Amino acid sequence: MEKILKNCVLSLAVVIACSVAALADGNAFTPLNFDDTAYGTPIRTSSTITSQTTATGSVSTSSVTEEPVGNAKMQNAIIQLDNAQVDVRNELLNYKSKYSDVDAQYKAVKTERKALDKQIKTLEKRIKKIDKQKENIRKNML
Repeated sequence: MEKILKNCVLSLAVVIACSVAALADGNAFTPLNFDDTAYGTPIRTSSTITSQTTATGSVSTSSVTEEPVGNAKMQNAIIQLDNAQVDVRNELLNYKSKYSDVDAQYKAVKTERKALDKQIKTLEKRIKKIDKQKENIRKNML
């Protein structure tokens, strides 16, 4: 009994240790918050400095834009994924329409098959009735 209890306690400890890692909140990479947190990697920025001369001849410099370098690439990748998703959805619609056409043909053939089967059974019954009538007439003739 003591051995079973030890095994249960050890199994429970392993399950809890694994579930802590599985249920940990917050991933290092979530696609919706690229700029929210920096996980130890510095963000490289490119800045454009323009120089202007004023009427007095002095030069003033100003920072125009500061945008992360990878941001444009990520936006481009997202746009490409959106385009691919639209293409796949269009292909899915094409297959669904083909499927519905084939399904309609299948149902039409199925109903036609049922109708023909009923007609065959009806005609077979009529033939059996005629055979029975012929037999009855032969018996009565003799």
